[in-house]
Amino acid sequence: MFAPIFEVCAASPAVRAALGSGVVVRLYPFGEAPEGVAKPYATWQGIGGAPENYLGQPPQIDSFALQVDVFADTAASARTAAKALRDAIERHAHITRWGGELKDPATGSYRIIFDVDWWVDRSA
Repeated sequence: MFAPIFEVCAASPAVRAALGSGVVVRLYPFGEAPEGVAKPYATWQGIGGAPENYLGQPPQIDSFALQVDVFADTAASARTAAKALRDAIERHAHITRWGGELKDPATGSYRIIFDVDWWVDRSA
């Protein structure tokens, strides 16, 4: 019932290199990044989705729209992490929007945003 974004990304050596420290991968559901977490890190949140409805039978596929946000201390490390996430995700889902690159004036953090559409087979 949920897109397997963490499982897919945590299995990627490039993502673990960009967002990892030991066995921890700093990729969190929205609102769950710990206070003061090391950067870079990334979050994801659901922004839409729907079951693939059919007449006469239950849905076999659910679609999920996700927003991924990467936070880092430098533009270069934000881009490295975003590229690693992109490469891991695109083997399983579709990136549908590049949301831009920002620098938060209050924290100085660099942020890259992109959206993903993920189709999940219910029988899997």
